[in-house]
Amino acid sequence: MKIVRYGRPGHEKPGLIDAEGHLRSLEGVIDDFTPENLSEKTLSRLSKLKTDKLPLVRGKQRMGCPVAGTRKFVAIGLNYKEHAAEAGLPLPKEPIIFFKAITSLQGPDDDVMLPRGSKKGDWELELGIVIGTRARYVSQKEALGHVAGYCIVNDVSEREFQIERGGTWDKGKGCDTFGPVGPWLVTRDEIPNPQKLNMWLDVNGERMQSGNTRTMIFSAAKIVSYVSEFMTLEPGDIIATGTPAGVGLGKKKDGKSAPIFLKRGDTMQLHIEGLGVQTQKVVPFKL
Repeated sequence: MKIVRYGRPGHEKPGLIDAEGHLRSLEGVIDDFTPENLSEKTLSRLSKLKTDKLPLVRGKQRMGCPVAGTRKFVAIGLNYKEHAAEAGLPLPKEPIIFFKAITSLQGPDDDVMLPRGSKKGDWELELGIVIGTRARYVSQKEALGHVAGYCIVNDVSEREFQIERGGTWDKGKGCDTFGPVGPWLVTRDEIPNPQKLNMWLDVNGERMQSGNTRTMIFSAAKIVSYVSEFMTLEPGDIIATGTPAGVGLGKKKDGKSAPIFLKRGDTMQLHIEGLGVQTQKVVPFKL
């Protein structure tokens, strides 16, 4: 099942995408896809609905972040061997955890705004995990049973803020609009193996990233289990699981470093097999 939230920012309505790819309204069936409505029981009930009986939503609709009320936006760094190499950093022995601000969350096709003073905006295509049931000290074997579903995340980054301004990575990761999520949340039953998904990212129509989740250093199950040792994962929490090689910071030309950074007017398009496509235009800072 592909669940969505559509409509104006702050006024999104719940819906789902039917087998023919049409948007159907869930108004009157469910209030919203808030944490309490991501349980296996609720999602199972929704999956039994006769979708052809649900109201058809016509016209082009803006998609919002497919979950509401997220309390933690966790991210994993350097989780692909080739990305660690292009960053010039050693392979991690344990997952690297950092956080993206909740205020960075936005819809999958909303504009990405470069923050004031930004010089080194960058992209990161990532598989997103959405927690469905509370997870605390869960085993790797049990971990995916706590997952509601999967989605695309663009872990947009400002490399100067992240690397050159001191402290942790978080200041270059949590800027407003730096967390596009969606276009939908695909429930766990439709993605039986999250380690077999092809993925790519284009900037202005040029392929920048291409990979597969099978090359993750730490699997989705390992990540959920590991993170649950250090914090309780609650329904609606989102985990971005790391990016493959091909970020702007790591670009080379003739064997030499030649980074490419985002600029006004650029367009990013992201795809993960089975999880849809998201597209963002880069715009300048505004209050």
